[in-house]
Amino acid sequence: MTTESPATLRARYVEQAASDLEENRRLQQELTERIAVLKQEEALLSDILNLAEQYKGFADAPRLPEQAQDEPVAVKAKRTPPRAASRRPATAKSSSARTTAKKGAKGKTRQPLLGDLLADLLAHYDEPRLAKDLRDELLMKHPDRNPTPQVVRNTLESLVAKGRIRRQKKEGSVMYTLVKPDDREEAAPAGDAG
Repeated sequence: MTTESPATLRARYVEQAASDLEENRRLQQELTERIAVLKQEEALLSDILNLAEQYKGFADAPRLPEQAQDEPVAVKAKRTPPRAASRRPATAKSSSARTTAKKGAKGKTRQPLLGDLLADLLAHYDEPRLAKDLRDELLMKHPDRNPTPQVVRNTLESLVAKGRIRRQKKEGSVMYTLVKPDDREEAAPAGDAG
């Protein structure tokens, strides 16, 4: 049998319970961060659906421009590094994303769509811009918006698919430029991006 005193057993139980509690709280934090990311993705998908509704009258809306074969578009985010998620206050972003998604479903969004904001930023530049630079500028000019880098890249790729912006590789980086209204016919075949 055991020769441990009741005090030793109690100490072991307390130590185990404290360890389990710490692990439980760590898992809760991870889930909270993951939920915040999912809420942002929900808002992005809602924005994409709203854009699709706005542009459904165009004849070539279902047709996507060709993409370079070595540049797959990330459609779903498999994992997000915890440090990226931990920079956002989860409760504020969740309610904001929820509000945007609900209002977006009715077609009455208060905030401009992320794609429109990114296109407006690109309009100020003649030279191609990195997604990271555009996100940094967006965070400075619109502190109420805090999309993840992946959400910004997905939105930019959505704009590429719609022919609103052009993607190109420059020195191993993917860069984006705005397609001017008079360039739209040239942008449609977009086969030489690369």
